[in-house]
Amino acid sequence: MDIYQNISELRTSVRSWRREGQVIGFVPTMGNLHDGHLSLIRKARERSDRVVASIFVNPLQFGEGEDFDGYPRTESRDQSLLIENGCDALFAPAVTELYPEGGMPVTIVEVPQLSNILCGAHRPGHFRGVATVVAKLFNLVEPDLAVFGEKDYQQLVVIRRMVEDLCFPVEIVPATTGREPDGLAMSSRNQYLTDNERAIAPVLFAELRKAVEALGSGKQTPEELCRAGLAALEEAGFRPDYFEIRRASDLAQVGEDDLRVVIMAAAWLGRARLIDNIQVDLEYTSG
Repeated sequence: MDIYQNISELRTSVRSWRREGQVIGFVPTMGNLHDGHLSLIRKARERSDRVVASIFVNPLQFGEGEDFDGYPRTESRDQSLLIENGCDALFAPAVTELYPEGGMPVTIVEVPQLSNILCGAHRPGHFRGVATVVAKLFNLVEPDLAVFGEKDYQQLVVIRRMVEDLCFPVEIVPATTGREPDGLAMSSRNQYLTDNERAIAPVLFAELRKAVEALGSGKQTPEELCRAGLAALEEAGFRPDYFEIRRASDLAQVGEDDLRVVIMAAAWLGRARLIDNIQVDLEYTSG
């Protein structure tokens, strides 16, 4: 695996592959890799001749008081895992390589409306930071396809809209959420959990599954299900930010004719902010 820290060397390499007609797949990460990340690499490997990953802890997507300085950085281990899973190139720039003007770049990318709801309402500026860095990385890597996990569902929707609006020639490929045996969605922040909190954490996914079953029965309205989900999380010891049912395509409020929805939740458990979701086909569920 080739490792690049500056833009010019990365561009030289990927453009040589492109001249050879090779399909380039891309997986952007913040490092501290787990099997959920590696499943994205493997999915890109299935679809591409060359796979590029990036590891960049992006300061723009961390708000005041969030864990930028303490975010786990495990460079050597990450590199070994990428090699084992078939990654061809790693882009691991310093902050000054992508943001030479300092912490706030002159130009930012923002996806209106989608960025200010749900997680965006609780983390102001987060998705502006995500969209800005992903746009920069797409310009540098020029991938044919990029793989994003469905665990970060709002991020996936934001990136899809950005790609559509800015006419990036990139196919966005979703990948199923990686889970631990007890259902907890894999996340780098799971390591913040104490042993007791780790035992409680699977309740988040369990409550989402309960909401799926109840939604299919039609005995409760979406609003009632969301209130019940919030109450259950609080009772289990979480500090929930939200428990919502939204239209899957654009995260709008669900209408009577919407058949594809996503049930989403975000909640704090100690130091860890956990997010998860389940997509639901209402026609299939009710049938």
